[in-house]
Amino acid sequence: MGTRVNRRSVLIGVAAAVPAAACTIGQPPQPKSGKRPAAPTAATTTEQPDPALVTFAPGDQATGVPPLTPISIGIQKATFDTVTVIDPKGVELQGTLSPDRLTWKSTAPLAYDTAYTATVHYETLGKQRTKTATFTTVKPPNMTLPYFENTSGNSLADGATYGVGQVIVVHFDEAISDRAAAQKTLTVETTPHVAGAWYWATDSALHWRPQNYYTPGTRIAVTAAVFGKEVSPGLWGQEDQSIGITIGESHVSIADDDTKQVQVFVNGQMVRSMPTSMGEGGTQVINGQTLTFWTPRGIYTVLDKSNPVIMDSSTYGLPINSRLGYREAINWATRISNDGIYLHELDTTVWAQGNTDTSHGCLNLNQANAEWFYNLSVPGDVVEVRNTGGAPLQLYQNGDWSVPWATWVAGSALPPGT
Repeated sequence: MGTRVNRRSVLIGVAAAVPAAACTIGQPPQPKSGKRPAAPTAATTTEQPDPALVTFAPGDQATGVPPLTPISIGIQKATFDTVTVIDPKGVELQGTLSPDRLTWKSTAPLAYDTAYTATVHYETLGKQRTKTATFTTVKPPNMTLPYFENTSGNSLADGATYGVGQVIVVHFDEAISDRAAAQKTLTVETTPHVAGAWYWATDSALHWRPQNYYTPGTRIAVTAAVFGKEVSPGLWGQEDQSIGITIGESHVSIADDDTKQVQVFVNGQMVRSMPTSMGEGGTQVINGQTLTFWTPRGIYTVLDKSNPVIMDSSTYGLPINSRLGYREAINWATRISNDGIYLHELDTTVWAQGNTDTSHGCLNLNQANAEWFYNLSVPGDVVEVRNTGGAPLQLYQNGDWSVPWATWVAGSALPPGT
């Protein structure tokens, strides 16, 4: 509903970022004539034309208006009494009138695929006037919603605490063809400031991390401001998303296959050394697939943990009924890779822990050490695996921190610092 402001009227305007011309509504100029117009007689009166000029932007009948377009309405030779812009349900668009009551501008975004009617009231020559204009916003052919995840696809929780190696993943639920446009909608703010970079891991997911591990206590705020923006041709952002997380104390573990020990450092101080048995090494071709039994060397982060977890070798191509196959419940299991590498309890290999590699790739620990490590660990904690054979850890396995910094920065769709 419009609001009466003294005796004047206010016009609501829409400032458009679309190629729609502004619309001016007023009295057209009168043609010149060499003859003096006849004076009105007592029997005949001529209504004087409205001298006011009202301008709507976007203009009347504009279509395809982006939702973030600012609406602007102006008037000359008069002042507004009321201005309203409403949708078909009668919901009024928020806006403000300038102190001189000559301009109205919107203060809220529009909705997708919606027709709006702008109505202004004002007075000239002692007569109340009303003018209207209509416009319609864009109807997206397709929309996408971003999600905040870790590198395994688990959701990041707003307000939660993570380890010093936590990688932030923004996952769009549609493939992105214009990576630069999509990346421009994302911001990361850190307190204290930490320089970092985005890296496109797939055509729908990009990862953010700094060059070095975070300092404990760092606060991170991530925003995906996608609403009203075409993040790729024909693909519009469905809804803005944001999240805030905090980095907890530093937990960095170093698993060295030369010593067969996992040394755990808390805030830089070693607090425990745990004998381990890692991947026995070698490969085997099963059903045309080459399986490797090394523990890939590289920098991992904790993804999640379960007690117990059901480990099933068939999930990565090794049949349960084969010589090396298995399916069993394993206690105190802390997962560090997307292809099933854990630090976990396995008392049947205590004899090998600290001297012999016997596993399919996991890091076996005794019950006391596995339980202690499980209780200490939070997602984002760092586990560095050193001096193992076979191929190094790959990005898809949870190897973000194993990617050289220069390579990481080159994986952005925008120049550094943007």
